[in-house]
Amino acid sequence: MIENPAVEVEDGSVRSVPELISALGDAVGVALPAVRVTGGDPVLPSVYRLGALAAASVGAVTAAAAAHWSMRGGPGSAEVAVDVRHAALAFQSERHFRVDGVPSVSWAPLSGDYRTSDGWVRLHCNFDHHRDAALRALGLPLGAAEGEVARRCESRTAADVEEAVTREGGCAAAMRSRAEWLAHPQAAAVAALPLVGLRRISAEGGDARTRTPDNVPGRPLAGVRVLDLTRVIAGPVAARTLAAHGAEVLRVGAAHLPEVPGLVVETAFGKRSCHVDLRSEAETLRELVRGADVVVQAYRPGALRDRGYGPEDLARLRPGVVCVDVSAYGSRGPWGGRRGFDSLVQMASGIASENGDGTRPCPLPAQALDHATGYLAAFGAIAGLLRRAAEGGSWQVEVSLARTAGWLDALGRTDGASAPQPSPDEVLAVMDSPFGELTYVTPPGLIEGAAPHWASPPPRQGEHAPEWPTGAAGPAPVNRRGGSG
Repeated sequence: MIENPAVEVEDGSVRSVPELISALGDAVGVALPAVRVTGGDPVLPSVYRLGALAAASVGAVTAAAAAHWSMRGGPGSAEVAVDVRHAALAFQSERHFRVDGVPSVSWAPLSGDYRTSDGWVRLHCNFDHHRDAALRALGLPLGAAEGEVARRCESRTAADVEEAVTREGGCAAAMRSRAEWLAHPQAAAVAALPLVGLRRISAEGGDARTRTPDNVPGRPLAGVRVLDLTRVIAGPVAARTLAAHGAEVLRVGAAHLPEVPGLVVETAFGKRSCHVDLRSEAETLRELVRGADVVVQAYRPGALRDRGYGPEDLARLRPGVVCVDVSAYGSRGPWGGRRGFDSLVQMASGIASENGDGTRPCPLPAQALDHATGYLAAFGAIAGLLRRAAEGGSWQVEVSLARTAGWLDALGRTDGASAPQPSPDEVLAVMDSPFGELTYVTPPGLIEGAAPHWASPPPRQGEHAPEWPTGAAGPAPVNRRGGSG
């Protein structure tokens, strides 16, 4: 088994994955314990170093959780480790998820890649209002079939379809080469951003000990309250990861908001779920913020600020809060407020082109940008808690799928296009739930004495009251070999 594998990064230097993890800690001003990494690329079928991406992002949040545990009275010498294969399979968690043995995550019929007069474009239609926006942009009636969409796309350029759909409030991306993306002004704006941005937004607010005491037994994030205002993958993965290390996570949705049903369940392990309609229950959300340590949001940049829930607003409501903002293309540049999803960022940034032969889209074998960004967001959240404990104040974390795509690009390439898909069997566990028996990928990463795990199954949407209760732990997971998860 390869230990602490090396990666040749963009500047030509060779760095081990533990060195990449250490660099992430340095960038946000926190000291991380050493991480032992086993395995290496290629692990998933791709020319990109997805194993290194997975191990570095998972390793960073695992090390940060260990540092937080140590800061609050846990052991200061607990071994921290990550297995590349396990981390990479966790990047495919929705692919391996089963409810009573049946896959439950599916995509809408019109979502997909379409040939255009000069290349390819991808439409994201998993939400009905995004589907309807795409149809309006193409001059098609609601209910139009996939063949009609394909014919309209064939008659237009990829950039034309991309811009027309975006103007209508939908989500689309033209397939660009790596060179075309690097020449785009949004690429320059994204490249100027840190991979994990962390800044103090207010000096007001005490340290972590003002509400969460030292010497908390058992779990690295026990007593930390996380308000999860996210949907789809990246943001929910961030909050789910914090739950795996013991945080109390309350996911806030609303009955009128569209969801991808299978993903809602798959990303909800260890969480509670409530409904709050921001249009009529603003004070309810404000009260939840007042009791939170971390607020994770993945609305389009500026959307919550327009409603009075920007980072500075949250810091006034809850001095000492850590605000985590997840976006597709970052908050700056010409696309700073643009909606986007993993598959679209892969298209726009050249990944879908370079992962194949450039003649048609070849997506990564995982929603790797979503998952890596989710783990980085969780890492940033814990880094914010550590900085709060040391310096006080309120903090903001910013991550984006496009900036993560740049990091993946900088990790170089591997001869892995024909690598076999690894079996997930050894990292699967089962858990009973209100939905049936769930088969899922266990949380990757290891802290000696505090292995990450989810203490409760996914709840039904809106099952809990919009408040911060203290509940009993749920059933422990059981893996396929009959041991503890």
